[in-house]
Amino acid sequence: MAARPPGTLEAGQVRAMFDRIAGLYDAMNTVMTAGLHHRWRARAAELAAVGPGDRVIDVATGTGDLAIALARAVGPGGEVVGCDFSEPMLARARRKAPQLRFEWADALTLPYASDSFGAATVGFGARNFADLRLGIEEMVRVVAPGGRVVILEITQPTREPLASFYRAWFDRLVPALGRLAGDTAAYSYLPQSVRRFPAPRELAALMSGCGMRGVRWILTAGGIIAIHVGEVM
Repeated sequence: MAARPPGTLEAGQVRAMFDRIAGLYDAMNTVMTAGLHHRWRARAAELAAVGPGDRVIDVATGTGDLAIALARAVGPGGEVVGCDFSEPMLARARRKAPQLRFEWADALTLPYASDSFGAATVGFGARNFADLRLGIEEMVRVVAPGGRVVILEITQPTREPLASFYRAWFDRLVPALGRLAGDTAAYSYLPQSVRRFPAPRELAALMSGCGMRGVRWILTAGGIIAIHVGEVM
């Protein structure tokens, strides 16, 4: 059997990786982003355009930070469902926000009715979908027409000097941090997975092909972070 390209893992390998690093995940995110990941998630929640009483799903929720940001928008009268296929990650999300609904689900076969949410988000999880198109199609399926799908991801900046800084940080320092944290493989996979993920324009085209209109994206953090948003038709 041919080896998988760098930056790709089978679904079972991805699940095992996140099960393994659940205890490191929040601390590593804070170190790698200087704490800015909370600001990026807040912006993604804002772009979901949900309000009091709405129902929204956060796919591949991990330890729940984006779901928590969405909960602030929908208020006590709304509902946020955070789903993930790593139980150790979900356990940490439940401890952070016991008032929210966190449950096991595979992003490629979401166990929710069509048109049952006002918006769907994924924060730093789309890179890990075994089938990106299918994962996006599932998010589109569960969102009612007129609702939004938001994808928050790391992307590769193209302008210098940030492009050189990005390569030094993600290609060398992030794996080194992973070694110090005791999981070299997981934090070597991270920069590899970013390199093979579609560029912003390509991801926007894919989202449009999955049943969305008005797809646009915002680059922030100097072009290291891309937030895509599209309206379900």
